[in-house]
Amino acid sequence: MDKLTYEFYSRSSVTAIARELLGKVLVTNLDGMLTSGRIVETEAYNGVVDKASHAWNNRRTNRTEIMYKEAGHAYIYLCYGIHYLFNIVTSKTETPHAVLIRAIEPLTGVEYMIKRKKSSGGGKHLGAGPGNVAKSLGLTTRHTGFSLLEDVIYIADDGFSLKKSQIKTGPRIGVDYAGDDALLPYRFFIKDNPWVSGKK
Repeated sequence: MDKLTYEFYSRSSVTAIARELLGKVLVTNLDGMLTSGRIVETEAYNGVVDKASHAWNNRRTNRTEIMYKEAGHAYIYLCYGIHYLFNIVTSKTETPHAVLIRAIEPLTGVEYMIKRKKSSGGGKHLGAGPGNVAKSLGLTTRHTGFSLLEDVIYIADDGFSLKKSQIKTGPRIGVDYAGDDALLPYRFFIKDNPWVSGKK
């Protein structure tokens, strides 16, 4: 598998990146446990002009400062004090675009995912939904800022391809507070994939 490059992440169109991430493989190598899953659902967040983005209206906090760094870094935050959510920083420095990975289809290290989830078996809870993605892959806020160009967390292309007819779009999930921006077709997913977390 070939790791995705800085050039992939640094383009200006966050929606194009979110779409093209479908079918790629998200890999973590943490504490001696190698786990991976095929990305089947993403959401794009369009920075300062997007009311659903943590960086809307040029908002900057200690938590979100990583979004303003160069592309190809991990941005992980704790949602509702319960779930860690894994995002990819995209575009150029000072342009805080990000893509949320909403769902994966587990590939490697399923036994480790089950252990992390404290589950008795597999099932959709291993990869359907962004909280499950982070939990199964061992990702927490301590991994915010990690480079996706190195060996601990990265995204790779294993040659898997999708037809245009297999890629669907829709509004993002759980961002009703963003008003009209909540209706933007910034969610991308693989049609009929059983691991997709939202409406198919």
